[in-house]
Amino acid sequence: MAGILNIQLKSLLGNKETNLKKVEHYIKFNSDKKLDLVVMPEFFSTNVQYEDEPEDENGGDTIKFIQNLAKQYNTNIVAGSVVRKVGDSLYNSSFAIDRTGEIIAKYDKIHLYNYFGGQEGSSITEGKKIVTASFDFAKVGLAICFDVRYPLLFKQLAKEGVQIITLPTAWPVPKEVYEDENSKKYARDMWLAINRTRAYDNMVYLVVSNQTKDMGDYRFGLGGSAIISPTAQVLSYIEEKEGAIYADIDVQEVKYLKSVYPIANID
Repeated sequence: MAGILNIQLKSLLGNKETNLKKVEHYIKFNSDKKLDLVVMPEFFSTNVQYEDEPEDENGGDTIKFIQNLAKQYNTNIVAGSVVRKVGDSLYNSSFAIDRTGEIIAKYDKIHLYNYFGGQEGSSITEGKKIVTASFDFAKVGLAICFDVRYPLLFKQLAKEGVQIITLPTAWPVPKEVYEDENSKKYARDMWLAINRTRAYDNMVYLVVSNQTKDMGDYRFGLGGSAIISPTAQVLSYIEEKEGAIYADIDVQEVKYLKSVYPIANID
């Protein structure tokens, strides 16, 4: 069995120090558990106010901080996403860090959010490569937020033999949706259904880690972070509050299910 810790944050705009302390707090608070993987949201250190403080190519002080946490707590980490500058281009990147603090993979978000008022592509350059990370307990596929709307990416990750896909997100809804309980419930139900479908269709564990509450500019993080099994069972879920959820998973279940139903060989 492997232990997964999934952190949901209300990252404060432009307050990197406080946001990193929050991450450290949730890992430390759960350090009595078996920690094989920790996942945190997209833009965990800055929220959506990232353009003024991009990190360097290797993630800057933010990723160095996370590398030290990985070593200190002997855990693998998928560091949600940070915006990093490579040459003259900005990328929205997820970092896979092993227990020794080494960066073993970087994924640049492929599908940028340029719809319904979103303008991510006006400053961020889209990634070009599908990326997996081979940790000591499982092979993990990396995706970020709006990637979830593109099922062929998840299918390709499944064909790469991953047992887990991580999905750090800053999934927004407008203020008027967030403040109407019926609309918010519908949005969360839809969000959970999308993620359960991605897990079920590809027979993988899915760890979706979201921002919650006020994100500025009339946008609100939807919350609804979850750890979902290959059979679409919601193993752990957090609705609106900031916090961390945990689940023990059996990565061998993925191997068994794929031997019964060889999804990777279809299409």
